[in-house]
Amino acid sequence: MLETGSPAPQMVLEDTTGETVRVSDYQGAHAVLLYFVRSTSCPVCNRHVRDLVNRGDELAADNVRVLLAVPEDREQASAWKAKHRIPFPVLTGRRESPHEMIGLGRKVFGSMQQSGSILIDRQGVIRHAHGATMPTNSYDKTGIAKAIASLRTPA
Repeated sequence: MLETGSPAPQMVLEDTTGETVRVSDYQGAHAVLLYFVRSTSCPVCNRHVRDLVNRGDELAADNVRVLLAVPEDREQASAWKAKHRIPFPVLTGRRESPHEMIGLGRKVFGSMQQSGSILIDRQGVIRHAHGATMPTNSYDKTGIAKAIASLRTPA
């Protein structure tokens, strides 16, 4: 898993329309909150995503763009996004899963996909990194809120 204070990795992903998304393209303009969903079928992860959707205006007011990363392919991700009316970009990997790119591999005999979140500031530095094997622990709402609040405080 990535470390707070380290530079964000160069992540090149694909959205549900097939467009290339580079997390670095947000650098200089917006902070980025990436939430790594364990599975689009995970009810706990879906509750976490719903919370992010409900907080969308608040996050936008803090100049934070939300990106959701899923381990499924583009077709499955697109269907999930439409079904749940998700307003954020939903991303998949091209050659490897987004989860593997940041060290959220499969645990417990390779069967449990880890989930978690990272917050990258406008300078491309990780301000929050959290991962968990169990989905109930993957959404660190308090940690995310503290990291976003620190973005409002001048260095």
